[in-house]
Amino acid sequence: MKTTFYSLVFLLFFASNSYAQKGLDPTADEISQAKKLREKYSKDDIAILESSDFVSFDLNKKAGKVIVNHSIKEHLMNINHRADIQKYEFYDSESSIQSFSLKYRNDKTASFSVKDEFYKDRDLFYNDAKVKYINVDFPVQGYNYKYEMEKKYDDVKYFTSLFFNDEYPVLNKKITFEIPNWLEIELKEFNFDGFKINKTSKTEDKKTIITYTLENVPAAFKESDAPGRSYLYPHILVIAKSFSKDGNSTTLFKTNNDLYKWYVSLIQLMKDNTSVMKSKVTELTANAKTDEEKIKNIYYWVQDNIRYIAFEDGIAGFKPDESNNVFEKRYGDCKGMANLIKQMLKLAGFDARLTWIGTKHIAYDYNTPSLAVDNHMICTLMYKGKKIFLDGTEKYNSYGEYAERIQNKEVMIEDGDKCIIEKVPSVTADFNKESFKSSLSIEGETLKGTCNKTFQGESRAEFLNIYNSFETTKRKERLDGYLSKQNKSITVSDVKTSDLKNRDIKLTVDYNIAIQNRVSSFDDEIYIDLDFMNEFKNFDLKDRKVDYEMSYKTNYVSQVNLKIPDGYKVIKMPENLSVKEANFDINLSFENAGKEIIYKKSFVFKNGCIKANEIEKWNDFVKKLVENYNQQITLSK
Repeated sequence: MKTTFYSLVFLLFFASNSYAQKGLDPTADEISQAKKLREKYSKDDIAILESSDFVSFDLNKKAGKVIVNHSIKEHLMNINHRADIQKYEFYDSESSIQSFSLKYRNDKTASFSVKDEFYKDRDLFYNDAKVKYINVDFPVQGYNYKYEMEKKYDDVKYFTSLFFNDEYPVLNKKITFEIPNWLEIELKEFNFDGFKINKTSKTEDKKTIITYTLENVPAAFKESDAPGRSYLYPHILVIAKSFSKDGNSTTLFKTNNDLYKWYVSLIQLMKDNTSVMKSKVTELTANAKTDEEKIKNIYYWVQDNIRYIAFEDGIAGFKPDESNNVFEKRYGDCKGMANLIKQMLKLAGFDARLTWIGTKHIAYDYNTPSLAVDNHMICTLMYKGKKIFLDGTEKYNSYGEYAERIQNKEVMIEDGDKCIIEKVPSVTADFNKESFKSSLSIEGETLKGTCNKTFQGESRAEFLNIYNSFETTKRKERLDGYLSKQNKSITVSDVKTSDLKNRDIKLTVDYNIAIQNRVSSFDDEIYIDLDFMNEFKNFDLKDRKVDYEMSYKTNYVSQVNLKIPDGYKVIKMPENLSVKEANFDINLSFENAGKEIIYKKSFVFKNGCIKANEIEKWNDFVKKLVENYNQQITLSK
């Protein structure tokens, strides 16, 4: 879907082209302030002393659209010894930057070149985003600049939100809205709890002026695998509901049905020519014995043959591409792929419909009528009184299985003049179960035996995704490397798998294994390092401040059976280990069963995450886990 708020990491080489100039050096007070701020924000190079956003609205009477004017003013200070940063602002076909400048603290324009170019993102095949930016150097601690920017949105629906947090800490933040009486607008507040945000409102000259202020705003967290920022940071969602002109009121987005009507207006612009895919649909369904087999054949064909690309360009960021274009080009974005599945299923006689959804990266639901609510499109099959969701972008997902990123999220399903709001079903961690079993014996100073791995649900889809991403000629080598953990002391052989082209069955991998450097003998005793998998050994979340989110809910179980050599007995085994928290439940146990040692491990992440308030406990557990992995089993004659 069209990106409405850019939160992209923009990496370019910095070019230093400004140096301390006479009269611009920081004062003693500024240097002192910078040092104090550095003590407070030890991981940040820059602090924003003052930041203000001012938002006003105009009416384009001819186009019948509400215009948004957004200006930003910032006072930046270097709090480190020196710093190189980039000030940037994105815009696209629905917006334009009216002014963009950087000034010295004496208000003279800084001698930096302003660059303006199309934004290139490795995840996007094409998009209409452009970026205007300045590479800025702060030569000494305490150095100051003033940044100003004015931006215009041609249509208020594309101006969706304002956040208080920046990539740098902000000492004083102010956001002001100047709302004319002819505009009905809602400022929906999110994540304000725990923050001392002051709000004032006054009416003057047929306008309402609403101002928010917040002090000492920390920088946005720079952590991967985190929840979307709409969950984390205080922000304001801007929802323009209607406007009045010459006594007439025009509805914008008052309800989710208004949002739906706008989406439908884009669908009505499409001109699908399904004749080009008719023979392929016939081919895919001709030998199918059941309706379900017909549906699977079409769904899996799209998964396997249409390459997903992200395409964002003006209104095309919301309008699906015609199915015939996607079919013939063999690539498309989520909207184009959803439309292709819909049209192919309709040709086969099924009731399939386009469906909008916001992935779990987005905190909102359809109670909020805004373009910020969804970022994805799928297809819904109405079949035998059930709604089955089909996501062509999820390679190797089985029919009726849904990726974690859309589970429990609301969907908006097309249904004539009105939409249907539903939720995608959610599953437990057991659905994605991954298991490992091994039976080993000691031969000299080598552990030898057999292994079996099984994958279900998203663990299976992930395995197939990775496996099929490799060149065909390198898949065996890559699979052997995966099974051996890239450890030169581990050799795998005789690898046998289930049908890796069948995404509907449990995936299995069986193989033989030989493990060196895990057994040593002295006199009448044998010492064994039995743990050669070391799951989650390096999974330390040191210094992390926000939730860690996994790709899916995880249930991983392992059992290693070690045969005790004749004439030997167990005199020492590692201690059992367990931890139980709201989001993770982990157990390691050792059992002396007489003729063998049974070593079991279970890692269950019930909700596919480790919450911020659990990180300290998790890190403490990882230390114990590593200690456990390093313990040996001792056998004696």
